[in-house]
Amino acid sequence: MGTEHEGVPLNLADIDASAWRELEAAASNPQSGFRFLNLCSVDAAARPQARMVVLRRADRSLRLLEFHTDMRSQKWLELSANPYAAVLGLSAQTQLQLRLQGTVERHAAGSTQANAAWDRLSAWTRMTYAGGPPGDEVAFDAIDGAALPKPADEAEGKPHFGLLIFRARALDWFQLRRQDNRRALLTYDETGALAAGRWVNP
Repeated sequence: MGTEHEGVPLNLADIDASAWRELEAAASNPQSGFRFLNLCSVDAAARPQARMVVLRRADRSLRLLEFHTDMRSQKWLELSANPYAAVLGLSAQTQLQLRLQGTVERHAAGSTQANAAWDRLSAWTRMTYAGGPPGDEVAFDAIDGAALPKPADEAEGKPHFGLLIFRARALDWFQLRRQDNRRALLTYDETGALAAGRWVNP
């Protein structure tokens, strides 16, 4: 099963490796189809909540994805109550969909992990955490950039900056093709090793 058919590797271990290579590359390539991913959590009323997030880092050996967030956001609160989450991405260029299931670890402002991530941010990105809480009501006329209050210093955002580490336990790999779409389900053990995989009907 080490052959390929129309560019799609038939070996499940190869599929796993290629999917994580795509994710690792996306973390440093703003043009990648997987640079922006859909992070889905569950709110207090057991309703699914989805939002787009920027992939900041991926590590295939540990099966983790890193995202940044404002600690005042609803997703931070939702993930504190229920760490189970799903991540969904679709690359229009390759017609590849990746759907991952796993859990999220939160690293709050002031933690070693959050401080290290903050230090890697540009000044412009740091400023995005210095405004009001996400979701707070704002006067419509304040949408004009000139009317918005300007934070005095980018450091004002640091107390609100949180780091989310998503650890995948399963990957649903789906390749769209002109004919004969392909889909595989992969699972990982607690160490991040590929534990099992199988082909399924798309």
